[in-house]
Amino acid sequence: MIHLKKPEEIEKIRAAGRVIHLVMKAAEAAIKPGVTTGALEDLAVRIISQSGATSPCVGYAPAGHPPYPAWTCISTNEEIVHGIPGRRVLKEGDVVTVDCVVELDGWIADSAWTFPVGKVSPAVERLLKVTEQSLYKGIEQAKAGNRTGDIGYAVQKFVEAHGYSVVRELSGHGVGRSLHEDPQVYNYGQRGKGELLQCGMTFAIEPMVNAGRKETKVLSDRWTIATADRKYSAHFEHTVAITPEGATILTNGD
Repeated sequence: MIHLKKPEEIEKIRAAGRVIHLVMKAAEAAIKPGVTTGALEDLAVRIISQSGATSPCVGYAPAGHPPYPAWTCISTNEEIVHGIPGRRVLKEGDVVTVDCVVELDGWIADSAWTFPVGKVSPAVERLLKVTEQSLYKGIEQAKAGNRTGDIGYAVQKFVEAHGYSVVRELSGHGVGRSLHEDPQVYNYGQRGKGELLQCGMTFAIEPMVNAGRKETKVLSDRWTIATADRKYSAHFEHTVAITPEGATILTNGD
């Protein structure tokens, strides 16, 4: 069931999104060679807690998974999503994705960003640039009267035109009172197909783009999902609301 939000409820999601934006700006400033993924987790926990918020990720345990042990998901290089922060030390040329979900006053927002660690190769710079651009291609299609397939088609067409692949097993999703709500928002699809977009819908659009093949694998921790060919992946995500004016981004700090 899709839950349409009132304007005042959308503003509550935006408030949670502002906390995420603080985390992302602090993480961007902290990311450098020698920093551990656990240190980025500690930074996020401190900012979220000081903001009077929490993370619905910690303890989250869908079927087939152990309880997730952290507040954030931090994935590096070939890891696409759901990397568990810990002792891994970031190196020059790595990329690191910070995926942050915040719950504030019972309302949830979700965002992710992939950052370079020090100086990265031109090929990696291009992967990050194209993936970020694909997010905004999807957001452009997030307007009343369109369908979720229009978003997926825009992302897929842009990504594949640049020689990359989009992950099929994972998708964007509704967000608001719960971490995962309807609708599913895939990063591939056909124009005019899928759920009809209506004013009041809130969901995360999150292209996950692989430098190589689209196939994935689950690592031994039963959480981390990585590229099957071990090539780099990038992940950019915003929570948006459908309004009469089009898509409004709720996780950019506004």
